[in-house]
Amino acid sequence: MDKYEILKKYFGYDAFRDAQETLIDQILEGRDTLGIMPTGAGKSLCYQIPALMLDGITLVISPLISLMKDQVGSLNQAGIHAAYLNSSLTAGQYYKALGFAREGRYPIIYVAPERLLTGEFMDFALNSRIAMVAVDEAHCVSQWGQDFRPSYLKITEFIERLPKRPIVSAFTATATKEVRDDMIDILMLRDPMVLTTGFDRGNLYFGVMSVKDRYGAIRNYLEMHRGESGIIYCLTRKHVEDVCARLIRDGFPVTRYHAGLSDAERRKNQDDFIYDRAPVIVATSAFGMGIDKSNVRYVLHYGMPKNIESYYQEAGRAGRDGEPAECILYYSGQDVITNQLFIDHNQDNQELDAATRALVTERDRERLRRMTFYCFTNECLRDYILKYFGEYGSNYCGNCSNCLTQFEETDVTEIARALIDCVESSRQRYGTTVIVDTVRGANTAKIQNYRMNENPRYGALKEIPVYRIRQVLNFLQMQEYLAVTADEYAIVKLTAKSGEAFQEGPIVMKLAKEAQRPPKEQSKSGKSKKAQPGRESFTEKEESLFEKLRAVRTEIAKREQVPPYIVFSDRTLIHMCIVKPTTKQEMLNVSGVGEFKYNKYGESFLMCVKEETEG
Repeated sequence: MDKYEILKKYFGYDAFRDAQETLIDQILEGRDTLGIMPTGAGKSLCYQIPALMLDGITLVISPLISLMKDQVGSLNQAGIHAAYLNSSLTAGQYYKALGFAREGRYPIIYVAPERLLTGEFMDFALNSRIAMVAVDEAHCVSQWGQDFRPSYLKITEFIERLPKRPIVSAFTATATKEVRDDMIDILMLRDPMVLTTGFDRGNLYFGVMSVKDRYGAIRNYLEMHRGESGIIYCLTRKHVEDVCARLIRDGFPVTRYHAGLSDAERRKNQDDFIYDRAPVIVATSAFGMGIDKSNVRYVLHYGMPKNIESYYQEAGRAGRDGEPAECILYYSGQDVITNQLFIDHNQDNQELDAATRALVTERDRERLRRMTFYCFTNECLRDYILKYFGEYGSNYCGNCSNCLTQFEETDVTEIARALIDCVESSRQRYGTTVIVDTVRGANTAKIQNYRMNENPRYGALKEIPVYRIRQVLNFLQMQEYLAVTADEYAIVKLTAKSGEAFQEGPIVMKLAKEAQRPPKEQSKSGKSKKAQPGRESFTEKEESLFEKLRAVRTEIAKREQVPPYIVFSDRTLIHMCIVKPTTKQEMLNVSGVGEFKYNKYGESFLMCVKEETEG
């Protein structure tokens, strides 16, 4: 079979997406490749399809057990023999799978990086034809990446010990230029085809909200999105426990996930989420990598992550099926302090020397600063993220909270000059709170002890609301008129650009109109609410058909003991409702329906469609 026949027969698609075919062709020609593609762009097909065409075995190196289990389950459901080798298997299961692998039963084998150099696995690899090594989540190889895993450094040694060097392909969803260069160098890719398709996920809505009652905001959001699957990320285990317990008390079907739970409970709770027994999960950042659940309709952050890479990766777990989804970050100033503590007390990367570890810490602080600016900016949120990864857009996406808010340009020159002058006259010795309290004339013990009540700018902005002063101070940092040191004291400093504030014309910033209120028909996120994502144009009968198709899918999933989305994604069910197939050929024209899956259980869905359309 050629690549098109494989694509249709096993995966149910008629055409490749952007970049997929190019990467596949390069691999089939024997060339190393590096694919940087956003979540949901179909990276896995780029190595799975060549694996079925190459002469030999493809080893997929993957960082997490859940990722392997999910992808192997999907392949087996599609009629492709695949296996995984990791610590979740008993010794008996591991040796049995390795025995089948030696017999050549699996064209694709997923393996944990920790297993590569073990005696049993090396013996298998040295006596097998390894056609390709595909490195998934390849950013884990870089110490400048957000998920550095020292075990990934074993990959190169493993490849060098093979009798014949295989094709090496690497894939990731998020990578700055430094991380991209690291992946090429550390994995020793030879003249690689490097293809970046872009980081934009147009189906995702981005929002930032600063609210006094974060739990209340999340509870209201869930109330308006009942029946939908979502993830709520928290910074700490304590927050996970608190938010989960309160949501359960308020009647929501939620579960929890963090590193403090036993392995058994984590597996159970993760499965409850994947199988839709608990459609909402409250979790720390320990959850999510490798979770291929396609019908996650929202990702809420109960607190700001430590960097843009982590945020975009976590938010990207929404809308993997390409249907509309929402990503909302509920921000508090305390989040900066919490993340700073995480950075200062980080126990990772202990194998690095002191100088390198200090450099990593400094870069982590800079990433936190850029993440904080994301929460402050009044520019397009999507464009802010894309610029971080080196892409430039129009600064208007029409699908984020800033683009959907009415702003007006406001002259903040006097506020800006007062703040800069206060920093200079206090000889750059204090943090943001002291500076703000000084210009607004606060009479606190700290102000008196520091004698800031004698500062020439003391009380200069007493008529300005404190929130506006903080907005302008944040703006001055983003525009580099001021800087804040990346250490535990966070001192406000002048920059080379500070003097320009007293020489140039007016300093103007975009501020939300005070009287702006979202229309009543909008959701709690501030975005116009749709009846259901991706189904807004459904008739009543089509909505009824969709729910009946979901019921059929759930029944099959229980029988097959697989997550519902592995049977068919929501997107495929939505397409069925639009096409309303009545014959096998019409069903095969539905996106995501391949011959293998049709033969396995396509008749059940066809019968459901017929009953609903003919009834």
